[in-house]
Amino acid sequence: MISAIIPAAGSSLRMNSKINKQFMSIAGQPVLTRSLLPLKDFVDEVIVVARRGEEDLCRECVSGAVKNFQIVLGGRSRQESVYNGLKHCTGEYVMVHDGNRPLVSADLVRRVLSAARKYGAAIPALPVVDTIKKVCGDRVQSTLPRHLLYAVQTPQVFKRSLLWQAYTYARENNIEATDDSALVEAVGHPVYVVQGEMSNVKITTPDDFRWVQDMFRYCRRKGSSAIRTGIGYDVHQLVPGRKLILGGVEIPFAKGLHGHSDADVLIHAIMDALLGAAGLGDIGRHFPDTDPAWAGARSTELLARVVDMLAAKGLHPANIDAIIIAQTPKLSPYVAEMVSVLSGITKLDADCINIKATTTEGLGFLGRGEGIAAQSVCTVEYSREEE
Repeated sequence: MISAIIPAAGSSLRMNSKINKQFMSIAGQPVLTRSLLPLKDFVDEVIVVARRGEEDLCRECVSGAVKNFQIVLGGRSRQESVYNGLKHCTGEYVMVHDGNRPLVSADLVRRVLSAARKYGAAIPALPVVDTIKKVCGDRVQSTLPRHLLYAVQTPQVFKRSLLWQAYTYARENNIEATDDSALVEAVGHPVYVVQGEMSNVKITTPDDFRWVQDMFRYCRRKGSSAIRTGIGYDVHQLVPGRKLILGGVEIPFAKGLHGHSDADVLIHAIMDALLGAAGLGDIGRHFPDTDPAWAGARSTELLARVVDMLAAKGLHPANIDAIIIAQTPKLSPYVAEMVSVLSGITKLDADCINIKATTTEGLGFLGRGEGIAAQSVCTVEYSREEE
């Protein structure tokens, strides 16, 4: 079980804003919501540490991203706030992630979590590219060896017992640190470093916020949205003893499609096209057939996860065009229901979803009725904002 602590109790003094940065909108969603969305598939519980008086705002933001969460009050410092959250964690591992890092990727979350499971403590970091000098007042004291210096990010993941030991030791010895791994270092436990991401920016200043906004809406002009396109293809063998599911609709037939999940080739092709348009790889990367978690999974639920992945990047589906290639059964009576199912998941109007069915005129393995294939072309666009 994985717990996540989200410190969101800061005062945002450097933002010069009327509201705290975690509640400011990025592509139509609060920064805090966007910071949580990439974590949702990896954590079992979320503890958000809120500033007194902002509990309801935090609750509203978090409920848009995860289901199992609780809000606790923060302390006088980030360290005290994380400690308050740690007291409520029940997972074997604890992930600490800043509530103002909305561009963290699911891939980075996965890599840090994997390293923590192996080493007990893991953090993402990037080697610094500028020369770093130690300065006192207006005078340089020394030049630090750049090749040894890294800029640390979140999420940071630790075995819960280790993080509790570190925080207990820090409180007993009056140790203050600006990140959690420093406390783990203080008790003598090694911290493993994984490669961070340049885009995983922590919003601290107005310039940071503008940069993140630009990342979400790059290539856009005011009043329009950038369109991105992806293609997808999938094919599965027809076998007896399986239900035939296409487009989330069960179709009466003597055979069904063989696969790790429900083998819905239509939805799989659409998922691949959406992931491709968003630059997020393919379904094999996110839902590998070697992972028992996806055994027998309903493809409609997987598609919903893909839509959430797009939302985390400020994208949403704009159009779906797909074709099913099957000699039998006759699929046209079920197309309207398929469109309805897909519309409900993607939030697209029905006239933005087009599904066609064709045969191969008896040619090849599809023509012999040995399998069914599907192809899809999807477009996605950046969410519009009031500017």
